[in-house]
Amino acid sequence: MTYDVIVVGIGGMGSAAAWQLARRGRRVLGLERFDIPHAMGSSHGVTRIIRLPYYENPAYVPLLHRAYALWRELEAATGRRVLHTHGSLDGGIEDGEVFQGALASARLHGLAHEVLTGAQVNERHPGYALPATMRVIFQPQGGYVLSEQAIVAHVQAAQAAGAEIHAREQVLGWEARGDGEGVVVTTDRGRYEAGRLVLTAGAWMADLAPPLQGVAVPERQVLAWLQPQAPALFTPERFPVFNLDVEEGRYYGFPVVEVPGFKFGRYHHRGEHMPAEAMRREVDAEDEALLRAFANRYFPQGTGPTMALRACMFTNTPDEHFILDHHPAHPQVVLASPCSGHGYKFCSVVGEVLADLATGDGSTRHEIGFLRLGRPGAAGHSR
Repeated sequence: MTYDVIVVGIGGMGSAAAWQLARRGRRVLGLERFDIPHAMGSSHGVTRIIRLPYYENPAYVPLLHRAYALWRELEAATGRRVLHTHGSLDGGIEDGEVFQGALASARLHGLAHEVLTGAQVNERHPGYALPATMRVIFQPQGGYVLSEQAIVAHVQAAQAAGAEIHAREQVLGWEARGDGEGVVVTTDRGRYEAGRLVLTAGAWMADLAPPLQGVAVPERQVLAWLQPQAPALFTPERFPVFNLDVEEGRYYGFPVVEVPGFKFGRYHHRGEHMPAEAMRREVDAEDEALLRAFANRYFPQGTGPTMALRACMFTNTPDEHFILDHHPAHPQVVLASPCSGHGYKFCSVVGEVLADLATGDGSTRHEIGFLRLGRPGAAGHSR
């Protein structure tokens, strides 16, 4: 039961890492506590936004370019289409963080984009009813990734390359060898040895990696799907994904895909932080009312009957950037935190980064200094 690399957590990032490692000829074991895919973590709910003019930090844009290329490689390897590009909208007030940050990223990296007013967005995309003076960046390469289908595709590609994947097998603990070159992983079904270990356990990361206690903090998130009164206005071709900073908070949304409703959510929904094991998964009337109030104001043609309400989890770092790094005490262990609610789009390239960190000398050609555990912004918090 000896492998080159064990990957713990076969969700968005872990499935991508398993494929990237297996396609390099490594003997890979992937361990997943739940089903593949499953609805217990952060990757369910059909779709995830992908967008290039990254307001959060322009340093993400080179990673995004590689992410797009690797999503297409995955499609070619599996015959599954997982990346759909119909455009994205990022905006808010003119001097706000979202609009100015997206504009800066677009200009710095020479991204094709248009600067629009809310009135122009409404005219082009009548499903929207934005304030006329809102400022918005339209980027034609934005769109969405089919998140659960992408996990299945990554797992199938990993298996085809020789990886061994176990679902419904919970990791109970791991030990690092003192020489820095091996690990032992114990599960509820067995004991496995490997040269390297990659931890991509989502909201359970801090349970498996004590250095992330107080750094990777789970938060309850809720998404709504509402049936549009005018369905033709909410198709992927007519309704670009959005990331909007409005009076009520920052919201994101999608056209109708699979579920017969327009999908949207509020970042950091109701600010409910709790351990993953204690996460409240039921959705209540207050959750629905908060989301409907937003739709009533900005998407009045999309406020028909509720089609679905689903809870998932963000896992937030203090500065809301990712953590991609080696364990500070055990260099043979690689850590990848969930990504504060904006990381799924990067899963394809994060898989490549994790494969780099877990092989050879542990270096990567990707610039991830701003995502390392030791950065000042990653200092722990108590919430």
